[in-house]
Amino acid sequence: MSANNRAPSADGKLQVVILAAGKGTRMRSARAKVLHEIAGRSMLDHVLQAAHTLQADEIAVVVGHQAEEVMAGTAAAEVRWVMQEQQQGTGHAVRLAMAELPEEGAVLVLYGDVPLVSEQTLTSAVDAAASGHVGLVTADFADPAELGRIVRDGSNNIVSIVEYKDADEQQRAIHEINSGILAVPAAHLNRWLQQLQPNNNQGEYYLTDIIAMAVADGVTVQGIKAQTPEEVTGVNDRAQLAELERIYQYREAQRLMLNGVTIADPQRLDIRGRVQAGKDCYLDINVVLQGDVNLGEGVHVGPGSVIIDSQLGDFSQVQAHTVVEGAVLQQDVSVGPFARIRPGSVLDKGVKIGNFVETKKAHLGPGSKASHLAYLGDATIGAECNIGAGAVTCNYDGVDKHHTTIGDNVFVGTNATMVAPIQIQDDAFVAAGSSVTSTVEKGDLAVGRARQRNIKGWTRPEQKAKK
Repeated sequence: MSANNRAPSADGKLQVVILAAGKGTRMRSARAKVLHEIAGRSMLDHVLQAAHTLQADEIAVVVGHQAEEVMAGTAAAEVRWVMQEQQQGTGHAVRLAMAELPEEGAVLVLYGDVPLVSEQTLTSAVDAAASGHVGLVTADFADPAELGRIVRDGSNNIVSIVEYKDADEQQRAIHEINSGILAVPAAHLNRWLQQLQPNNNQGEYYLTDIIAMAVADGVTVQGIKAQTPEEVTGVNDRAQLAELERIYQYREAQRLMLNGVTIADPQRLDIRGRVQAGKDCYLDINVVLQGDVNLGEGVHVGPGSVIIDSQLGDFSQVQAHTVVEGAVLQQDVSVGPFARIRPGSVLDKGVKIGNFVETKKAHLGPGSKASHLAYLGDATIGAECNIGAGAVTCNYDGVDKHHTTIGDNVFVGTNATMVAPIQIQDDAFVAAGSSVTSTVEKGDLAVGRARQRNIKGWTRPEQKAKK
């Protein structure tokens, strides 16, 4: 290596360039390809998370097609957006990004449609670049099809990437392929990018051409093999998107199972967020866990249930087809089947919520129960209460929401209507069918319903029509 081509000293800096400018025409979608989701998050967000995990100093995302939508649909902060007005290849895109980044440390190039690459693989590539080498991520494919083949020398260093159309029979028999993901010392990368030429039928600048430049300059190209082919699999159509979705979901299911969770069928579980679960939990089929979900020990989640941004205490049970969102369930709580626990609900130890009961901003004290067909919104309910079928807290007057407060050991009968703001004190009873509009004092029975009248000789409307 000449003095001019000597590798820069490692300074620990890391810049990441993510290529996300493509149209993705094979997706057949009005949305940009990188905004299509794996596990509830866009593919681009997955790649950005990988970059942030590496504690990158700078992250530049190259956008082009539907740039405004891509920027608006990305959750990550502190991203430098780079516009690629004309799609002139990967080398052109990286060159635009490098014009916005400092020429120091290592540069890692990622792709917005390759969402499952692991931190371990990327760290190995970055370490190679920090040592003055090129770290090129490769993978072994059982069927490499028409992907570019990796050619190595006797020292196991990469000497070239041979495109399928240019490969001879021996080279086509190689199963190690080029992923396109690479890490390079910034000074080397900037120099090689300036030397790229569009010497191909597409008239584009190919980033992979820098591999030959590195070899010519005496810079070692280290092949970093991904642990699995799925890590470097890109998405070009919806079928591939679905394949990666199931791979991601199985990995998450496996993580939970290794931590002591029983999953009825790992192929029928969807995790769309961050899930922590204690030992001896049970997840039945078609369960969806979304956002931040924390399950205590021995939690049972029945089939078809959805848990969103919630905390479930030890030995709680979510029966079939129940939705729990933004709620806290303490120990030994049972909800469902077919219940809806809405944001702001807190269910204390031993609470029972039955079928077709809905709660919203409701705090139920220990041992209270609403076994069926009730709506409890903006309510504080004490311990050991019984809320009958059809009971409703009328919390909305058309303008404002109002609160209902129910003490301990209160019995609310079937089809009772409690018009907030209202207070029902300890040990009170509300008779079935009552409309309660004022305070019920301790131990009282509230009866608020019209006096029954029986009308003799009454004729049904349809019978009147026949006369």
